[in-house]
Amino acid sequence: MKAMVVHAPAALDNLRLEDRPDPGAPGAGEIRVRLRGSSLNFHDLGVVTGRMGAADGLVPLADGAGIVEAVGEDVGEFKPGDRVVSCFFPDWQSGAPTVGDFRRTPGDGIDGFAQEFVVRPATAFTHAPEGLDAVEAATITTAGLTAWRALVVDGKLKAGDTVLLLGTGGVSIWALQVAKLMGARVAITSSSDEKLARAQALGADHVVNYRRTVEWGRAIRDWSDGRGVDHIVEVGGPGTLAQSIEAVRVGGHISLIGVLTGASGEVPTAALMSKQARLQGLIVGSRSEQQDFVRAIEQGKLRPVIDRRFALEELADAFRYEMSAAHFGKIGVAW
Repeated sequence: MKAMVVHAPAALDNLRLEDRPDPGAPGAGEIRVRLRGSSLNFHDLGVVTGRMGAADGLVPLADGAGIVEAVGEDVGEFKPGDRVVSCFFPDWQSGAPTVGDFRRTPGDGIDGFAQEFVVRPATAFTHAPEGLDAVEAATITTAGLTAWRALVVDGKLKAGDTVLLLGTGGVSIWALQVAKLMGARVAITSSSDEKLARAQALGADHVVNYRRTVEWGRAIRDWSDGRGVDHIVEVGGPGTLAQSIEAVRVGGHISLIGVLTGASGEVPTAALMSKQARLQGLIVGSRSEQQDFVRAIEQGKLRPVIDRRFALEELADAFRYEMSAAHFGKIGVAW
């Protein structure tokens, strides 16, 4: 079977399409999946470029969706022909977080989904949402579930709440769709007026170009009548956190889900204390939370925004496009 493989030293030029042994028939509790699509995440980029310490010979990509070809003994949840999508943390089934590293995350600690077939435990997948193709379904594994957990599971989002989203990447655009589904008012930032216009077309109530409005935290607070917003999905990290704290309401919720501006930096602790805000770090979510999200997608008839699709053999070019930051929403890979 065909698979994309990372070779040392990890770099885009060292991604190679190779033939690998077929994984064979599933054992007890396992399913065999014919993979058809994936999507790219910042985490995947870190793996294939060596920032995440990729192992030589690793198959990348945390997201994977496809069709069940066979099931092993004791598998009652799936049958051949079912459409499925992978879980970011295959061992975290439900309840409070139980993992804080990526040792069992596909495409990092174990082989990922940039390949034609896999045999994995049935519990490492959920059913895919009805009506979505493989690339669209794959976007829920990392970006979609992160947005869902940040706003709904941990944030307890309700109709009438206000939400601030940073940028127009995969998590932020999924969060925009989730927030509007739940009846929230949404503000979003970007350095591109074109992307802001696209966000408005998806339902954003207020947009801010952060290059022209450097003090965007104050601008967001003004938009919320001086109160501050209820929820912020914070993808930047140290370079944006101060402005997010400025924008949040007293007692509000900031979900720290990304480190696009760096892995460490100063936190304005006095400002955070005075806001009495909850700053919560999170990484994706559990399998049961993904199942809840799938039901919400089906009931709300949501479709992820796919900016571009690449073939599996074009994976390096797909990552180069991700590095350009030209995309709006998700970048897909199909085969």
